[in-house]
Amino acid sequence: METPEGLIKSMFESAETYTKTTIELSKLKLLETVIKLTTSVVPKLSVIFMLFLFTLVFNIGIALWLGELLGGYFYGFFIVAGFYLLAGIILHLFLHKWIKKPITDFIIKQALQ
Repeated sequence: METPEGLIKSMFESAETYTKTTIELSKLKLLETVIKLTTSVVPKLSVIFMLFLFTLVFNIGIALWLGELLGGYFYGFFIVAGFYLLAGIILHLFLHKWIKKPITDFIIKQALQ
C-alpha cells in the first residue's frame, strides 16, 4: 500500500499532467478557430479588393464623362465627390446597423463553428 505522501505526490503529478493537457487543448482549439476565421475572411477580402478597384476605375470614368457633358472635367469630379460625401454621411449615420453588427455576427458565427 502506498504512503499518504506517495498518494499526494501522485495526485499532484496527475493534476499537473491534466493542466498541461488542458492548456495544450485550449491552444489547439484557439488555433483552429483562428485558422477557420482567416480562411473564411481572406477570400472575401480579395473579392472586396477587386470590387474596390472596379469601383475606382468606374468612378473615374463617370467623373470624366460627366465633366465632358458639363464642359469641364472638374465638374464631373465634384459631382462624384459630392455623391460620395452624401453616401459617407448616410453610412456614418447607419454604421452600426449596416456594417458593424453584420461583421460582428459573422465573426462570432465563424468562431463558434
